[in-house]
Amino acid sequence: MKGIISATAFLLGSAASAQAADKVTFQMDWLPGGDKAAIFVCLERGFCEEAGLEVRLESGRGSSESLTKLATGSSDIGNADIGALMAARVTEDLQVTAVMSYYSEGPHAFFTLKGNGIESFADVKGKNLVTSPFTSSNVYLPLVLNDNGLSMDDVTLTKSDPGALNPMLVTGQTDAVISWITDVTRYTQQAKDAGREMIILPWAEAGLVMYSGSIVASNKFLEERPDVARRFIAALLKSVEYMRENPEDAAKAVTDAVPEMDHATAMGSLNDALGLIFNEVTERDGLGALEPGRLQATWERVAAAQGLEQDALDPEDVVDRSFMPENGS
Repeated sequence: MKGIISATAFLLGSAASAQAADKVTFQMDWLPGGDKAAIFVCLERGFCEEAGLEVRLESGRGSSESLTKLATGSSDIGNADIGALMAARVTEDLQVTAVMSYYSEGPHAFFTLKGNGIESFADVKGKNLVTSPFTSSNVYLPLVLNDNGLSMDDVTLTKSDPGALNPMLVTGQTDAVISWITDVTRYTQQAKDAGREMIILPWAEAGLVMYSGSIVASNKFLEERPDVARRFIAALLKSVEYMRENPEDAAKAVTDAVPEMDHATAMGSLNDALGLIFNEVTERDGLGALEPGRLQATWERVAAAQGLEQDALDPEDVVDRSFMPENGS
């Protein structure tokens, strides 16, 4: 099965008859990659087809765009940061709901090089940092700095194109960059090619305990086609499990659909993402679970980061667990 890629979106058709399959538009929060392997597995390895679904896949440029497309009905279900959803529900009453967690830990991190004088969070004081203008990490930076006895006044922050971050780091134009754990393999290899050693400081290990990337859906889709939503989520969960058990083939599913992406790149970001999906939180609560205590903790962090009142939202109002299979898998 081959994907048809355009500047803004691409289609992946099921082999099942279009007349027999229910059509679903899945909204990604970024461009295709190994970290998005689960949806490609669902499409390329037949899990969506077995569920009677024909899926159209839309690429995106961040959680805000993803949520907007879902809220306006141009997409049915997709992935976005649950923190962005919580904030949007307060400020815009966005009619989008989280139906399962995907990254049960936050992906945010400082990336630096050995020899730059940064080996702990305290060491970023007085340093130059570069970040992307679009990343949700920027919202949480003041919070995680404060957790570690620092403030924004203690760092010099510059924003640059996402593709320029690691080159700026490797060439010595900055002391550290802010990126996601899903970039670890790529950044590490680029540093190695330059004869340098990468150091990663995950924010999840420095007090930023929260859910992050989640599967979210248009309220209209959930209300009008609940059976389709349930079948899609069940198929996606099977795909996530397949991705963990067969990472090499899962990466191939990505490159089968997106042939211009090389297997090593897809494999690297897939492996990086696995630790955000399968970890101690997943083992304790189950794959896809939205545990009430962690959900509340996530909202508290979001509210603090966004300057919102804690009582402005009951985080339970932005989730609906009823679309998950009873056993969570």
